[in-house]
Amino acid sequence: MGERSLREGRLIRMRVQVISSVNEASSARFHHKTAIIVDVLCATSTIVSALASGSSGIVPVETVMEARAARQEGDLLGGERFSRKIPGFDLGNSPEEYCSPAVKNRRIIFTTTNGTRAIHKSSRADYVLTGALLNATACAKAAVDLRRDVVILCAGSNDEFAVEDGLCAGLLLDRFQALAGSALELDDFGHAMLSLYCDRAQSIRETLQHGMTGKKLLKLGLRRDLESCAIIDRYNEVPRLFGDMLINA
Repeated sequence: MGERSLREGRLIRMRVQVISSVNEASSARFHHKTAIIVDVLCATSTIVSALASGSSGIVPVETVMEARAARQEGDLLGGERFSRKIPGFDLGNSPEEYCSPAVKNRRIIFTTTNGTRAIHKSSRADYVLTGALLNATACAKAAVDLRRDVVILCAGSNDEFAVEDGLCAGLLLDRFQALAGSALELDDFGHAMLSLYCDRAQSIRETLQHGMTGKKLLKLGLRRDLESCAIIDRYNEVPRLFGDMLINA
């Protein structure tokens, strides 16, 4: 659906809700909707990067035990706990690790502290997409094309709101606004996140650096991860959940 279609009135209304953290999400909120999961630092940024590098798909699981049990010959194990690569896993949760020929045509079994849990929380949605700063415009367009009301779930950190996820939610809402215009209806938290993005649009990297998750990554010496996640619209890939695997929509 292009801008012309929207002007012709085919999109009558598009309601968008924003949930502040995975701890605030209940499965009932996703019924008959499109869910967009946002975990900028770093799960959804990593998922987008892996598919952009040619991974055949990402299987998100909640626990380390599930990841090891799901692994088949040729698969890679990826993920983190407490921002560190899980012992015995092939990859961590750094987008740069996945920008490699090593992931091409490989299925990745992936588990993280918040992001993959958020994906499972949204499993009752009609469609589940993963969004990041890296693919925001493409993700917004894909969601509009699906013609459903939308729930943006900010994964957060330690069951609390994370500013980087709110900033990305605001960016997605800005893109929705450009596509849908007066057809767009936001909840109060969505209006707040759109205002956050409009206020900080010229200071994306600095905003990430000053958030609690950003400070933690800097303390761990992971500045490069933070910087790579702060790039807007680097990719056109939109991960979408089909069955138990995320592939490019």
